[in-house]
Amino acid sequence: MARRYAIYDVFTERRLAGNPLAVVFEAEGLAEEAMQAIAQEFNLSETVFILRPGNAAHSARLRIFTPAHELPFAGHPTVGAAVAIAEAAYGEANSALELMQVLEESVGPVRAAVRLKPGAATFAEFDLPRKPIRLHAQLDRQEIADALALKTTQVGFENHVPSFWSAGVPFVMIPLRDVGAAASVEFDPQRWEHLAPLAEGRLAAAYLYCRGGINHTARFHARMFAPGMGLAEDPATGSAVAALSGAINFFDGLVDGHHPMLIEQGVEMGRPSFIHLHLDIAEGKIAGARIGGHAVKVAEGELAV
Repeated sequence: MARRYAIYDVFTERRLAGNPLAVVFEAEGLAEEAMQAIAQEFNLSETVFILRPGNAAHSARLRIFTPAHELPFAGHPTVGAAVAIAEAAYGEANSALELMQVLEESVGPVRAAVRLKPGAATFAEFDLPRKPIRLHAQLDRQEIADALALKTTQVGFENHVPSFWSAGVPFVMIPLRDVGAAASVEFDPQRWEHLAPLAEGRLAAAYLYCRGGINHTARFHARMFAPGMGLAEDPATGSAVAALSGAINFFDGLVDGHHPMLIEQGVEMGRPSFIHLHLDIAEGKIAGARIGGHAVKVAEGELAV
Protein backbone atom coordinates (compact mmCIF):
# COMPACT_ATOMS: atom_id res chain seq x y z
CA MET A 1 0.00 0.00 0.00
CA ALA A 2 1.37 3.41 -0.98
CA ARG A 3 1.30 6.05 1.76
CA ARG A 4 1.79 9.76 1.26
CA TYR A 5 4.61 11.48 3.04
CA ALA A 6 6.09 14.96 3.13
CA ILE A 7 9.32 16.46 4.44
CA TYR A 8 9.00 19.72 6.33
CA ASP A 9 11.68 22.03 7.68
CA VAL A 10 10.42 23.14 11.09
CA PHE A 11 11.20 26.21 13.21
CA THR A 12 12.22 28.16 10.12
CA GLU A 13 10.59 30.30 7.46
CA ARG A 14 12.98 29.18 4.71
CA ARG A 15 13.72 25.82 3.17
CA LEU A 16 16.94 23.95 3.95
CA ALA A 17 17.15 25.45 7.42
CA GLY A 18 15.52 24.51 10.72
CA ASN A 19 14.90 20.90 11.70
CA PRO A 20 13.76 18.49 8.96
CA LEU A 21 10.80 16.27 9.78
CA ALA A 22 9.23 13.36 7.90
CA VAL A 23 5.43 13.33 8.08
CA VAL A 24 3.69 10.08 7.11
CA PHE A 25 -0.03 10.50 6.42
CA GLU A 26 -2.74 7.83 6.78
CA ALA A 27 -0.51 5.57 8.85
CA GLU A 28 -3.24 3.10 9.86
CA GLY A 29 -2.18 -0.52 9.55
CA LEU A 30 1.50 0.13 10.24
CA ALA A 31 2.89 -1.94 13.09
CA GLU A 32 5.16 -0.27 15.62
CA GLU A 33 8.12 -2.18 14.20
CA ALA A 34 7.34 -0.84 10.73
CA MET A 35 7.11 2.74 12.02
CA GLN A 36 10.49 2.36 13.69
CA ALA A 37 12.00 0.92 10.49
CA ILE A 38 10.57 3.79 8.42
CA ALA A 39 12.02 6.33 10.87
CA GLN A 40 15.39 4.62 10.48
CA GLU A 41 14.97 4.77 6.69
CA PHE A 42 14.32 8.52 6.73
CA ASN A 43 17.16 8.89 9.27
CA LEU A 44 15.95 12.32 10.39
CA SER A 45 15.85 13.39 14.02
CA GLU A 46 12.14 12.51 14.08
CA THR A 47 9.42 11.02 11.92
CA VAL A 48 5.77 11.58 12.82
CA PHE A 49 2.96 9.23 11.81
CA ILE A 50 -0.54 10.67 11.49
CA LEU A 51 -3.43 8.37 12.40
CA ARG A 52 -7.15 8.74 12.99
CA PRO A 53 -7.86 10.15 16.47
CA GLY A 54 -9.40 8.09 19.23
CA ASN A 55 -11.72 11.00 20.00
CA ALA A 56 -13.75 12.12 17.00
CA ALA A 57 -13.58 15.73 18.24
CA HIS A 58 -9.79 15.71 17.90
CA SER A 59 -7.80 16.32 14.72
CA ALA A 60 -5.39 13.35 14.67
CA ARG A 61 -3.36 10.91 16.70
CA LEU A 62 0.41 11.21 16.41
CA ARG A 63 3.17 8.70 16.97
CA ILE A 64 6.69 10.11 16.99
CA PHE A 65 9.87 8.12 16.36
CA THR A 66 13.56 8.98 16.38
CA PRO A 67 15.86 6.58 14.49
CA ALA A 68 16.33 4.76 17.83
CA HIS A 69 12.95 4.70 19.60
CA GLU A 70 9.48 6.20 20.06
CA LEU A 71 8.97 9.46 21.97
CA PRO A 72 5.89 10.34 24.04
CA PHE A 73 6.13 13.98 22.94
CA ALA A 74 8.34 16.23 20.86
CA GLY A 75 8.06 19.83 19.80
CA HIS A 76 9.13 19.95 16.17
CA PRO A 77 6.94 16.95 15.17
CA THR A 78 3.99 18.63 16.90
CA VAL A 79 4.52 21.91 15.05
CA GLY A 80 5.30 20.15 11.76
CA ALA A 81 2.32 17.78 11.99
CA ALA A 82 -0.06 20.63 12.86
CA VAL A 83 1.16 22.57 9.80
CA ALA A 84 1.05 19.49 7.54
CA ILE A 85 -2.51 18.61 8.59
CA ALA A 86 -3.70 22.18 8.01
CA GLU A 87 -2.00 22.52 4.63
CA ALA A 88 -3.30 19.11 3.48
CA ALA A 89 -6.84 20.19 4.39
CA TYR A 90 -6.77 23.78 3.07
CA GLY A 91 -3.92 23.93 0.55
CA GLU A 92 -2.65 27.36 -0.45
CA ALA A 93 -4.45 29.93 1.68
CA ASN A 94 -6.24 32.67 -0.29
CA SER A 95 -6.71 34.68 2.88
CA ALA A 96 -5.45 34.55 6.44
CA LEU A 97 -6.90 31.58 8.30
CA GLU A 98 -6.54 30.53 11.94
CA LEU A 99 -7.33 26.97 13.02
CA MET A 100 -7.44 25.09 16.30
CA GLN A 101 -6.41 21.42 16.53
CA VAL A 102 -6.20 18.85 19.29
CA LEU A 103 -3.47 16.28 18.62
CA GLU A 104 -3.38 13.03 20.57
CA GLU A 105 0.16 12.16 21.64
CA SER A 106 1.41 9.55 24.07
CA VAL A 107 2.00 12.32 26.62
CA GLY A 108 -1.68 13.32 26.33
CA PRO A 109 -3.82 15.62 24.18
CA VAL A 110 -1.96 18.65 22.83
CA ARG A 111 -3.86 21.77 21.79
CA ALA A 112 -2.33 23.52 18.77
CA ALA A 113 -3.18 26.71 16.92
CA VAL A 114 -2.24 27.09 13.25
CA ARG A 115 -2.03 30.32 11.26
CA LEU A 116 -2.03 30.14 7.45
CA LYS A 117 -1.22 33.30 5.47
CA PRO A 118 -1.03 33.73 1.69
CA GLY A 119 2.56 33.80 0.47
CA ALA A 120 4.04 33.11 3.91
CA ALA A 121 5.31 30.11 5.85
CA THR A 122 2.65 28.55 8.05
CA PHE A 123 3.00 29.11 11.80
CA ALA A 124 1.84 26.74 14.54
CA GLU A 125 2.10 26.85 18.32
CA PHE A 126 0.97 24.45 21.02
CA ASP A 127 0.25 24.50 24.72
CA LEU A 128 2.70 22.44 26.74
CA PRO A 129 0.97 19.16 27.63
CA ARG A 130 3.04 19.01 30.83
CA LYS A 131 4.63 21.73 32.89
CA PRO A 132 8.37 21.30 33.41
CA ILE A 133 9.50 19.60 36.60
CA ARG A 134 12.97 19.51 38.10
CA LEU A 135 14.40 16.02 38.52
CA HIS A 136 17.06 14.91 40.97
CA ALA A 137 20.55 14.22 39.66
CA GLN A 138 24.14 14.52 40.85
CA LEU A 139 25.81 16.62 38.15
CA ASP A 140 29.56 17.13 38.32
CA ARG A 141 30.72 20.32 36.60
CA GLN A 142 34.17 18.91 35.80
CA GLU A 143 32.72 15.78 34.19
CA ILE A 144 30.33 17.91 32.16
CA ALA A 145 33.15 20.21 31.04
CA ASP A 146 35.24 17.19 30.02
CA ALA A 147 32.34 15.77 27.96
CA LEU A 148 32.08 19.08 26.13
CA ALA A 149 35.83 19.75 25.80
CA LEU A 150 35.41 22.98 27.75
CA LYS A 151 36.96 24.54 30.83
CA THR A 152 34.89 24.42 34.01
CA THR A 153 34.86 28.23 33.97
CA GLN A 154 32.86 28.05 30.72
CA VAL A 155 30.09 25.98 32.34
CA GLY A 156 27.52 28.17 34.06
CA PHE A 157 26.64 31.85 34.00
CA GLU A 158 25.30 34.19 36.67
CA ASN A 159 23.41 31.88 39.06
CA HIS A 160 22.60 29.29 36.35
CA VAL A 161 24.17 25.88 37.05
CA PRO A 162 23.62 22.48 35.40
CA SER A 163 20.20 21.09 36.29
CA PHE A 164 17.88 18.26 35.26
CA TRP A 165 14.40 18.97 33.88
CA SER A 166 11.58 17.28 31.98
CA ALA A 167 8.30 18.37 30.41
CA GLY A 168 7.72 14.91 28.96
CA VAL A 169 11.28 14.16 27.78
CA PRO A 170 14.26 14.52 30.19
CA PHE A 171 17.16 16.87 29.48
CA VAL A 172 20.22 17.96 31.42
CA MET A 173 20.25 21.76 31.10
CA ILE A 174 23.83 22.99 30.80
CA PRO A 175 24.31 26.76 30.97
CA LEU A 176 27.39 28.03 29.13
CA ARG A 177 29.24 31.29 29.64
CA ASP A 178 28.57 32.72 26.17
CA VAL A 179 27.99 31.99 22.48
CA GLY A 180 31.73 31.52 21.98
CA ALA A 181 31.78 28.68 24.50
CA ALA A 182 28.78 27.08 22.77
CA ALA A 183 30.52 27.29 19.40
CA SER A 184 33.69 25.64 20.70
CA VAL A 185 31.96 22.55 22.15
CA GLU A 186 33.30 19.18 21.02
CA PHE A 187 30.74 16.72 22.36
CA ASP A 188 32.01 13.32 23.49
CA PRO A 189 29.12 10.81 23.46
CA GLN A 190 31.06 8.16 25.42
CA ARG A 191 31.82 10.56 28.26
CA TRP A 192 28.22 11.77 28.18
CA GLU A 193 26.78 8.26 28.44
CA HIS A 194 28.99 7.70 31.47
CA LEU A 195 27.73 10.75 33.37
CA ALA A 196 24.18 11.34 32.09
CA PRO A 197 21.31 10.43 34.43
CA LEU A 198 18.47 8.10 33.50
CA ALA A 199 14.86 9.24 33.78
CA GLU A 200 11.52 8.13 32.38
CA GLY A 201 13.15 5.06 30.90
CA ARG A 202 15.83 6.78 28.84
CA LEU A 203 19.25 8.39 28.98
CA ALA A 204 18.93 12.15 29.34
CA ALA A 205 20.06 14.31 26.44
CA ALA A 206 22.27 17.39 26.84
CA TYR A 207 20.77 20.81 26.18
CA LEU A 208 23.35 23.60 26.17
CA TYR A 209 22.20 27.20 26.45
CA CYS A 210 23.51 30.71 27.00
CA ARG A 211 22.11 34.19 26.88
CA GLY A 212 21.92 36.14 23.63
CA GLY A 213 22.46 34.78 20.17
CA ILE A 214 23.78 35.31 16.68
CA ASN A 215 20.39 36.78 15.82
CA HIS A 216 19.99 39.97 17.84
CA THR A 217 16.35 39.14 18.69
CA ALA A 218 17.23 35.82 20.36
CA ARG A 219 17.08 35.71 24.17
CA PHE A 220 18.93 32.38 24.32
CA HIS A 221 21.29 30.43 22.07
CA ALA A 222 21.19 26.61 22.34
CA ARG A 223 22.60 23.29 21.13
CA MET A 224 21.27 19.76 21.78
CA PHE A 225 23.11 16.42 21.78
CA ALA A 226 21.27 13.13 22.26
CA PRO A 227 23.29 9.94 21.67
CA GLY A 228 20.56 7.95 23.43
CA MET A 229 18.10 9.03 20.71
CA GLY A 230 20.51 8.20 17.91
CA LEU A 231 21.17 11.92 17.27
CA ALA A 232 24.64 13.41 16.98
CA GLU A 233 23.17 16.92 17.21
CA ASP A 234 19.66 18.30 16.73
CA PRO A 235 19.06 21.65 15.00
CA ALA A 236 15.83 22.45 16.92
CA THR A 237 14.29 20.73 19.94
CA GLY A 238 10.89 21.90 21.13
CA SER A 239 10.67 19.35 23.95
CA ALA A 240 14.00 20.65 25.28
CA VAL A 241 12.73 24.23 25.18
CA ALA A 242 9.70 23.03 27.13
CA ALA A 243 12.07 21.69 29.81
CA LEU A 244 14.28 24.79 29.54
CA SER A 245 11.31 26.96 30.50
CA GLY A 246 11.48 25.44 33.98
CA ALA A 247 15.17 26.27 34.34
CA ILE A 248 14.66 29.83 33.07
CA ASN A 249 11.90 30.51 35.56
CA PHE A 250 13.79 28.81 38.41
CA PHE A 251 17.11 30.60 37.96
CA ASP A 252 15.88 33.96 36.63
CA GLY A 253 12.94 34.31 39.02
CA LEU A 254 10.61 35.73 36.39
CA VAL A 255 8.10 38.28 37.63
CA ASP A 256 4.41 37.55 37.27
CA GLY A 257 3.04 38.24 33.82
CA HIS A 258 3.63 37.25 30.20
CA HIS A 259 7.16 36.58 28.94
CA PRO A 260 7.79 36.04 25.19
CA MET A 261 11.22 34.66 24.28
CA LEU A 262 12.99 33.54 21.12
CA ILE A 263 15.47 30.66 21.33
CA GLU A 264 17.88 30.06 18.45
CA GLN A 265 19.39 26.64 17.82
CA GLY A 266 21.16 24.83 14.98
CA VAL A 267 23.44 27.76 14.12
CA GLU A 268 26.63 25.70 14.42
CA MET A 269 25.09 23.07 12.11
CA GLY A 270 24.31 25.59 9.39
CA ARG A 271 20.57 25.06 10.00
CA PRO A 272 19.46 28.06 12.06
CA SER A 273 16.18 27.49 13.87
CA PHE A 274 13.98 29.87 15.83
CA ILE A 275 11.69 28.57 18.55
CA HIS A 276 9.07 30.89 20.06
CA LEU A 277 8.46 30.38 23.78
CA HIS A 278 5.70 32.16 25.68
CA LEU A 279 5.57 31.85 29.48
CA ASP A 280 2.76 33.03 31.74
CA ILE A 281 3.98 33.39 35.32
CA ALA A 282 1.65 33.63 38.32
CA GLU A 283 2.86 33.72 41.92
CA GLY A 284 6.35 32.84 40.71
CA LYS A 285 5.24 29.63 38.98
CA ILE A 286 4.58 28.71 35.35
CA ALA A 287 0.82 29.00 34.93
CA GLY A 288 0.94 28.27 31.21
CA ALA A 289 3.42 27.94 28.37
CA ARG A 290 3.33 27.76 24.59
CA ILE A 291 5.93 26.80 22.01
CA GLY A 292 5.66 27.69 18.35
CA GLY A 293 7.41 28.18 15.06
CA HIS A 294 7.07 28.16 11.31
CA ALA A 295 7.32 25.14 9.01
CA VAL A 296 7.84 24.85 5.24
CA LYS A 297 7.40 21.81 3.00
CA VAL A 298 10.49 20.83 1.01
CA ALA A 299 9.53 17.47 -0.51
CA GLU A 300 6.67 14.99 -0.85
CA GLY A 301 6.12 11.54 -2.24
CA GLU A 302 4.84 8.05 -1.54
CA LEU A 303 6.12 5.24 0.63
CA ALA A 304 5.74 1.84 -1.01
CA VAL A 305 4.97 0.12 2.29
